[in-house]
Amino acid sequence: MSIIQEFKEFAVKGNAIDMAVGIVIGSAFGTIVKSLVDDIIMPPFGLLLGGVDFSNLFVNLSQGSYESLSLAKDAGAATINYGLFVNALISFIIIAWALFMIVKATNKLKKAEPVAEVAPMTKECPFCKMSIHKDATRCPHCTAQL
Repeated sequence: MSIIQEFKEFAVKGNAIDMAVGIVIGSAFGTIVKSLVDDIIMPPFGLLLGGVDFSNLFVNLSQGSYESLSLAKDAGAATINYGLFVNALISFIIIAWALFMIVKATNKLKKAEPVAEVAPMTKECPFCKMSIHKDATRCPHCTAQL
């Protein structure tokens, strides 16, 4: 089998396609969560802390003074951007929590499926008490007629 044929088989298998769809949806979900954190959660949180803009918190490692992170980056200054890290950390926690809840709900649905009972394939001989096939008419152990 050629490498191209092997790749075709891999690419059109359900698992590979499911994985690709999951990655695309996960990426879109990450974008939504980033917007949620940057545009909805962090502004009120920063306002409660005295008007702090977390995306603009940084430590300047270079000479000079810069009023904002964008000015420092434009000047090529080396910075530690801990405000952006806090935003990324909050985004991660929200995504991890959402995935946890999805997996938990999925597991609950899997457990709710009824398990089919299997009928016993054996019975007990009334004479010798040995286990025999349920359809047997004579016990193979004591040869009693059932």
